[in-house]
Amino acid sequence: MVSAPRLSFRSLPAAHAQLPPRRLPGLDPAWSRLVAARTTDGSRTFHVLDTGPLLAERGIPVRGTILAVHGNPTWSYLWRGLLAESLRRGGAEGTAAGWRVIAPDQLDMGFSERLAHPRAPRPQHVGQHDDAGYRRLEQRLDDLDALMDALDVDTALPLVTLGHDWGGVISLGWAMRHPHDVDATATLNTAVDHPVEEHIPAALRAAMAPGLLTASTVETRGFLSVTLSLAEQGLDPEVRRAYLAPYRTRDRRGGVGGFVADIPARAEHVSRGALEEISSALGEWTKPSLVLWGPKDPVFQERHLADLQRRLPHADLHRFEGSGHLVAEDRDIASSVLTWLEGLTWTDGQLVPEIGGRRSPEPAAEIDGLHAQLAEMTAGWRRGSPAVVDMTGEEPATLSWQELSARIDALARGLSELGVARGDRVSLLVPPGNDLTVVLYACLRVGAVAVVADAGLGVRGMTRAARSARPEWIIGATPGLALARAFGWPGRRISVQALSSRQARLLGTVASVERLLRSHVGRTPEVPAPAPEDEAAVLFTSGSTGPAKGVIYTHGRLAALVALLRRQFDVVPGSSLIAGFAPFALLGPAIGATSVTPDMSVTKPATLTAVAVAEAALAGEATMFFGSPAALRNVVATGADLDPEQRAALRRIALVLSAGAPVHPDLLDAVQELFPTAEIHTPYGMTEGLLQADIDRGQVHEAMATRQSGVCVGRPVAGVHVALAPLDAEGRPAEELVVLQEPPQPEAVGVLAEVVVSAAHMKAGYDRLWDTDRASSRDDADGLLWHRTNDVGHVDAEGRLWIEGRLQHVITAPGGPVGPGSVETPVDALEEVARSAAVGVGPVGTQSVVVIVEPQTDPGELSTGRSPLATPEFAAAVRGAAGDVPVSAVLVLEELPTDIRHNSKIDRTRLAVWADRALTGRRPGTP
Repeated sequence: MVSAPRLSFRSLPAAHAQLPPRRLPGLDPAWSRLVAARTTDGSRTFHVLDTGPLLAERGIPVRGTILAVHGNPTWSYLWRGLLAESLRRGGAEGTAAGWRVIAPDQLDMGFSERLAHPRAPRPQHVGQHDDAGYRRLEQRLDDLDALMDALDVDTALPLVTLGHDWGGVISLGWAMRHPHDVDATATLNTAVDHPVEEHIPAALRAAMAPGLLTASTVETRGFLSVTLSLAEQGLDPEVRRAYLAPYRTRDRRGGVGGFVADIPARAEHVSRGALEEISSALGEWTKPSLVLWGPKDPVFQERHLADLQRRLPHADLHRFEGSGHLVAEDRDIASSVLTWLEGLTWTDGQLVPEIGGRRSPEPAAEIDGLHAQLAEMTAGWRRGSPAVVDMTGEEPATLSWQELSARIDALARGLSELGVARGDRVSLLVPPGNDLTVVLYACLRVGAVAVVADAGLGVRGMTRAARSARPEWIIGATPGLALARAFGWPGRRISVQALSSRQARLLGTVASVERLLRSHVGRTPEVPAPAPEDEAAVLFTSGSTGPAKGVIYTHGRLAALVALLRRQFDVVPGSSLIAGFAPFALLGPAIGATSVTPDMSVTKPATLTAVAVAEAALAGEATMFFGSPAALRNVVATGADLDPEQRAALRRIALVLSAGAPVHPDLLDAVQELFPTAEIHTPYGMTEGLLQADIDRGQVHEAMATRQSGVCVGRPVAGVHVALAPLDAEGRPAEELVVLQEPPQPEAVGVLAEVVVSAAHMKAGYDRLWDTDRASSRDDADGLLWHRTNDVGHVDAEGRLWIEGRLQHVITAPGGPVGPGSVETPVDALEEVARSAAVGVGPVGTQSVVVIVEPQTDPGELSTGRSPLATPEFAAAVRGAAGDVPVSAVLVLEELPTDIRHNSKIDRTRLAVWADRALTGRRPGTP
């Protein structure tokens, strides 16, 4: 534990408050005012940014007040985006009133009055004496009292506090002091407690070290410079200078050092009592709360966020992945705060949520859907037939339905006795196969929440996912546990295999699945069945278009998905599924199908071979096969390796499914040759809803003959509602949805739009991503909660859905928005092309369409020497295939970059940057 900080100021004089320089980026001088207030130690003058006078000048009524409190060593400049956005929205169309934002500079900070600092004594423990030389937490709360009295804020209107850093503690503390006046709280990165036995974060430890505090915070700008360096992309030089403006000389930095000295890390610190009073009161706070968090913060860490959530379990939380301590500079927190407030309603003297958590009603499906098939399959003659077959080892490993059910019961009992409780989150770091199936169903049986972030995310992505989900437990194979230990992933660890004492100690495990099974054989769990609304799983998306998001499924929604899959694909007892996609492997037992895990790398779907599929078909007597487009492509490419017995096994496959990315008709034709008797379907869905539409190979060819843009994914399956959000000239989807009818309305046909869906088996929400959840969800008068898929496409006159790409990849050409798929689909059909990507280069609204091609053969045959530009002949062929879409340039690249989870989703964002470099004469390098 770091020793108590000591201030050893040379005398610092008092100084009057002043207005900031008139030309600071983003700061309107009209917001600034000096306010005299009578504090507990006399009359003091604060510099305050306040939109109240401007609202009055414009005749805009005040809807409520936001009191925004900065931390150390920033000043009210931190909130300039909030002030600007509040004024922009105030009085705008549809808005009758505006939010008044009051952002004071705390005393001794920013441009507020500077307090005199005499040469400070050196007590044994700084903070034990009133003459410690800095302003204490309790005094800062008193200062806010004085300032709000002086501003004469109307507390009959909604009053909201907002804070950051130590301003977060102060703003929350002031709210706890005035619980009848404050109606809601919001905070950025902060901490309301620091257990005395825990170390101070390393980022603060150096500044608080004896002999360094004054030198780093007052005598030099070291503390300031380090803090300002924490912006994600670095601060613009002018913005950095604005933050430094109030602190240019040591005479003006006394408050910076005082703030650090007032961190109550020790039990005897003078401010410790005030901090504990705030943290204790926060646990009783039930009014609306919002937490916006930058996870890369070296000061306020995951443990501080976890503590906040324990005290405010009802709070809406959004983690801005990739951002850190200066989250207000990294992200548009102003829109988040104001949008959150707009979702609250002023009723009976209190602010209350208008839509609680944005969750739609649970579906009416039976909640035992995940386990009902296990009971059915073990009750009769099928009890001894295979339930799961794992081909990933040296020999196939098979569990019968009876054995699978017994293992699930035994492990569920063991986990329950170990302490795994209903609602606990359990991160599963187990490769697909029999072990993972047993572990997953045992967790669901005891009501634990399975957290699934597969290895395809990579170590960085899995680390981000683990810290976001914050599981209480980790169950993993040795490689996964080693990663968890090395990267400090949260959760008590349970190994799959029994470990030696030394191995268990090294990996920090508390138990093993193998021993729990052995010691609880024949025993069943004595816990109640989960309820429909209980969380069942957090499934992380692929992360192919940004940081992976945790998608929440409840037991009711998983049961609805199981029922839909059985109905759509006519799955009957005795069916057998080769699962080249983990979610379907895990759902196999629930739909009553034998699940066969083929021999392949889970992180590289393209490693699945025709021989591996055939061997899985032989071992499991398979009737169905599911593989990603990348997996199918390699299966076709390795088809020549099959022997007669293996070919015969593939002829017995009756259904082939592929999803994860659009599948070209030519690939479907090649797949049909390997599986000659199979129906080939390419269902459309996403992690947020694994099945939305369906189409078979014959229907694909029928649809593609109409030469429409994109890839046809068929018609919505039963129970799925589809709506469109048409795109404007800049590629932005409309807020008002066009709900499709049967047949579709003429005005909706052929319109490029974002696809929006609603169904009983959709996600219950995004985990700890309030803003993403809000932005992706829309509700209507019929009680439906719509999910904005971020996919763009159109509907044809036959009611078929066509997908043309992702919203963020839409090209905003002068003639209107263009979906990448409208170009890629016909270009992919060219004999020379393996894959293509269409990207936009240039300013929004005037972008040029650039096509990048991965050739079937040597790239040098299609490009012009050392340049990636295509030969004139090949470029002409591509332009001809693109039809009416004007293609400005054609580039050739040996291999298009893809996501590592599906090996199918092309990274068009990286390609757009690469293309821009190539076309502007810069060395493009490798995308």
